[in-house]
Amino acid sequence: MTAAGAALLLQIALAPAAQAVTPENYKIVARYPVTGVEGWDYIAVDSQRSHLFVSRSDHVQVIDTRSGELVANIADTAGVHGVAFAQDLKLGFTSNGRAGTITVFELDSLKTIDTIKDVGAGPDSIMYYPPLQRIYSFNGKDQSVTVVDAVTRKVIAKLPASGQPEFAVGDSLGHVFFNVEDKNEIAVLDAQSSKIVQRWPMAACDGPSGLAIDDAHHRLFSVCGNRKMMVVDAVSGKTVATVAIGDRPDAAAFDPASGLVFVSNGGGTLTVVHEDTADKYTVTANLATQKGARTMVLDPATHRVYLVSGTFGATPAPTAANPRPRAPLLPDTFNVLVAAPN
Repeated sequence: MTAAGAALLLQIALAPAAQAVTPENYKIVARYPVTGVEGWDYIAVDSQRSHLFVSRSDHVQVIDTRSGELVANIADTAGVHGVAFAQDLKLGFTSNGRAGTITVFELDSLKTIDTIKDVGAGPDSIMYYPPLQRIYSFNGKDQSVTVVDAVTRKVIAKLPASGQPEFAVGDSLGHVFFNVEDKNEIAVLDAQSSKIVQRWPMAACDGPSGLAIDDAHHRLFSVCGNRKMMVVDAVSGKTVATVAIGDRPDAAAFDPASGLVFVSNGGGTLTVVHEDTADKYTVTANLATQKGARTMVLDPATHRVYLVSGTFGATPAPTAANPRPRAPLLPDTFNVLVAAPN
């Protein structure tokens, strides 16, 4: 999951705490300028410190979610894709795709304290599993999963993904789930044994990327490239519902407090889905965002949703030195958008 150029960051907020959390609350209300012309990928939010992390090619920008100001840069993260947090350890971790490493930094100081090497080829998605204090790196180039002890910061296992791994989530029953994009399936990893124990096909899903979970009801929300979201029973692997979403979807998030599922679509919308029951879902809104706004994160503390995108100019002609040029970012198009209710 990659993009070129700098980004437009959309913050989608909801009503004040006294007001009920409903899809109608979500509006875009402001824009924050953010510098840089690098590409971007996953974003992550540290609710405890009001910090938003935006991966930017070879560094990670840390933005204050209250003011939109840039507060720090985490450098030397070549090919950075994702960011994960171990709040119990007060540590953050970045997956560095070109370097094949994981950068470890302090959440309080935002200073790098370690680099975990020999992770695998092309670390992409990354997640922290608190019950076992383990980091999972999902590596795109060699189609593998690397398990790291977050306390000792040592690699403890590597296993084949048997396909292209994408987003991942964990549950309270000892499982880690991840989409296998080129196989149209969800793989189930037993966290204790570090073994893949199930593979659940999703016949109607083309290229699953984003994945979210309702742990209380054992439901997985897998986002598919053919404008569908598959709702899968996290115990049996059975697909229980199919929901229409927007064009070029990528990320998904679930808010337990509101029962809302969010899907960010590169076509320029945020699909909001209400979980009526564990097996029944209603699309309640398709909020206009911006074209290219595919990556997203939900802040469960504030119920805000953040997305990134950018505006690009014409692609230069290929040259011998640069046979595959990327379109440049137009000036002043990397911003933060803040949304709130009327």
